[in-house]
Amino acid sequence: MIALVTGASGQLGRELQRTVPDGIELVAMTRADLDITDPEGVARIIDEITPEVVINAAAYTAVDQAEKDTEIAFSVNGDGPGNLAHAVARRGGRLIQVSTDFVFSGESGRPYEPEAPTGPESVYGASKLQGERQVQAELPDSSTILRTAWVYSRFGHNFAKTMLRLLSERDQLEVICDQVGTPTWAYGLAETIWRFATRPDLKGVYHWTDAGVASWYDFAIAIQDEARLLGNLQSECAVQPTTTAARPSAAPRPRYSVLEKTSTWASLGHQSTHWRSQLRRMLQEIEINDDE
Repeated sequence: MIALVTGASGQLGRELQRTVPDGIELVAMTRADLDITDPEGVARIIDEITPEVVINAAAYTAVDQAEKDTEIAFSVNGDGPGNLAHAVARRGGRLIQVSTDFVFSGESGRPYEPEAPTGPESVYGASKLQGERQVQAELPDSSTILRTAWVYSRFGHNFAKTMLRLLSERDQLEVICDQVGTPTWAYGLAETIWRFATRPDLKGVYHWTDAGVASWYDFAIAIQDEARLLGNLQSECAVQPTTTAARPSAAPRPRYSVLEKTSTWASLGHQSTHWRSQLRRMLQEIEINDDE
């Protein structure tokens, strides 16, 4: 099976390359290779490669900057997936679109089911929701929308790597405690995406994160504790909880964005690993100043 992965230089794209199963011929493309906002370029690449499955890991992920770069965010996150879906629909094949918990408002007090009403409150969330809708309109019977949350890995820029650096540099640090979700290691997410890639019967909207819940404060404390146990941190930083109101950001964040995954587990016959176990695995392969 030929699989095309977009966004190959991002953290998820790189993990997809690390986890590709035997029997799959992978074509991994960075933005320089394939700009998903260029419909003619997308059509040309799809015609040349003729992939059986396309995994779209390309995205505009600068959540706060998206509030200013609205046009760019919607072009990449909204029209880009639509361009891919249109090309795949014309040529034949499947598309797996990676989406986000930001499509929800975060006002619920219980985990969001895949069919729960959406209500993004940020440009980033709205742009990702538009991408979902364009994919479903073009490929209603040959697409999978996979929503995830709080993704991190040893690659790229993410919360876990930022915390490792700050914890090694500072004596005190404040981290938001009133936003709750689930940290998700990109390596495990990539493994799950490949499971979907080999299951053409799994179409529609699904949720996948690691298991369990945490606030950003909980996540930061766990990063410090696990890194110290592994010897990645020698100093100790006093991590203090703070609130969203005390640390406002340009883009609103969902206060509660835990995704309900039991239906996905049943469909795949595979359950998530708890986020803390996945964090420990990631920290075993990373150094604080790892620039990969």
